[in-house]
Amino acid sequence: MRYSVIIPVYNRPDEVDELLQSLTGQRFKDFEVIIVEDGSSIPCRKVTEAYRKKLDIHYYDKPNSGPGQSRNYGAERSSGEYLIILDSDCILPEGYFEAVEKELQASPADAFGGPDRAHESFTDIQKAINYSMTSFFTTGGIRGGKKKMDKFYPRSFNMGVRREVYHILGGFSKMRFGEDIDFSIRIFQGGYRCRLFPDAWVYHKRRTDLKKFFKQVHNSGIARINLYKKYPESLKPVHLLPAAFTLGVALLLSGAPFCLYSLSPILLYALLVGTDSTIQNHSLRIGIYSIAASFIQLIGYGTGFWRAWWNRCILGKDEFEAFKKNFYK
Repeated sequence: MRYSVIIPVYNRPDEVDELLQSLTGQRFKDFEVIIVEDGSSIPCRKVTEAYRKKLDIHYYDKPNSGPGQSRNYGAERSSGEYLIILDSDCILPEGYFEAVEKELQASPADAFGGPDRAHESFTDIQKAINYSMTSFFTTGGIRGGKKKMDKFYPRSFNMGVRREVYHILGGFSKMRFGEDIDFSIRIFQGGYRCRLFPDAWVYHKRRTDLKKFFKQVHNSGIARINLYKKYPESLKPVHLLPAAFTLGVALLLSGAPFCLYSLSPILLYALLVGTDSTIQNHSLRIGIYSIAASFIQLIGYGTGFWRAWWNRCILGKDEFEAFKKNFYK
């Protein structure tokens, strides 16, 4: 078996259906699919059963433990030479595995990952969130492109790793958030070859509304400090940008009652984002939503970063997360 696709899922049967449907359309066929139900109250077993004749698929149901441990559970029961880690809210273009194969044949890699895009079926909010997570005008511009301010760290929504390397490193840690970056850091520390496969992209729905999106990015900001406490060398200047942006917006807003011109940088940034997104998405509505999504992406992450910095670096508290109950359940 060439690839084992590992998909943890929590209460998302409809999304799993879309992902499995996209897997049936792959031109490259040498892969198996491992679905790990992470203690869902709305299981996807029936959805999975409908694909028995179309895919080499295996379904497992286990108590809730978070995405990282669920991936480990699936990896232990897989047989592929490479493990492909996907989120349940992804859809694959039909040439995904062909793109991965082309890259691996051209130059071997121990681990890899690809970028993400918005599918035409996504809602306007989902497209706006996708814009904020991939745009040059946010930190998204450094996450999945060919030109980055930092080396490429695969993310769990679209990650591949050689089976042997996965087991040597012990898979994902018990972190409930930031566990994919933790794993990527250990890949680099182990001296393994890790590359971006720019043509192995996926459609990624992400959160379905702005409130959930804030919770996600706020936890990401907290996770960055938690990762810093484990790996001090992992904190780079680029990781400080959302925190600096958040502080800058706060200072500009505080000065607004005394000088309205202090709002000019905020309005200029909103105009740049709105115009760029409107052009890219051919929709003024999505452009307006993208302004909100971009501010949420940067300020949500930034406030999480500052919150964790204060609690862990100043007050000396232990690792923590926000919105754990609401976000995961």
